[in-house]
Amino acid sequence: MLRRKVRRILAVDDVLDNLLLLQVFLEAEGFEVEVAESGIAALQQLQQTCPDLVLLDVMMPGMNGLEVTERIRSRNCTLPILLVSAHDKTQVQPGLDAGANGYVQKPINFLTLLERINALTA
Repeated sequence: MLRRKVRRILAVDDVLDNLLLLQVFLEAEGFEVEVAESGIAALQQLQQTCPDLVLLDVMMPGMNGLEVTERIRSRNCTLPILLVSAHDKTQVQPGLDAGANGYVQKPINFLTLLERINALTA
């Protein structure tokens, strides 16, 4: 029997309840989940580890998801980035233009989130 590699996700959100909810859901689905409470913390973690996907909130104080996406892409990194936003796609478009691979709208539909993650990490 073939064993599937455990996929690792870095979830980034400044709201701790959102991080906990994402972590519990994704770990129940078999993912390893690391969390970061800010864009700066996420970039620091990415210097230490390379997850299979970054799940990135757009609206964060300090360094927002757009800026984090630009910094990741400036390293010529092909790491999949999935934005999470309370806004519709017109508000997320700059992040997609910066190199994000897609977005999920809040409140999160967890089946849709799982489909997007599986598509980007297959």
